[in-house]
Amino acid sequence: QGQLVESGGGLVQPGGSLRLSCEFSGRIFSSHVMAWFRQNAGTEREFVGLVRWGVGRTLYADSVKGRFTISKDGASTMALQMDNLKPEDTAIYYCARGSDFSSSSTSYRVWGQGTQVTVSA
Repeated sequence: QGQLVESGGGLVQPGGSLRLSCEFSGRIFSSHVMAWFRQNAGTEREFVGLVRWGVGRTLYADSVKGRFTISKDGASTMALQMDNLKPEDTAIYYCARGSDFSSSSTSYRVWGQGTQVTVSA
């Protein structure tokens, strides 16, 4: 069913920007929903945002709305542009593929391995 691979994480100062990519080894169909989640050790996986692949409809968590933007960077690549980063954005960021327009992690069956984002002075 294909694999998801995230890239682009790293260390950035507060107020800075990072752009994450999520590449899928198979085909993303228009009915698929591609999502970003993040997680810190000892906490539950937190919804960041999603996009319905075909129509481009998006949904964002309130904590990132206006600062993060999801886009399609080709037929099988999703990007997460993160601006005005805050220390509380520090986490491992995961991309996922599902079929439901849902912010629940349980709706997603295919996950990447994650990429670390650290926001610190």
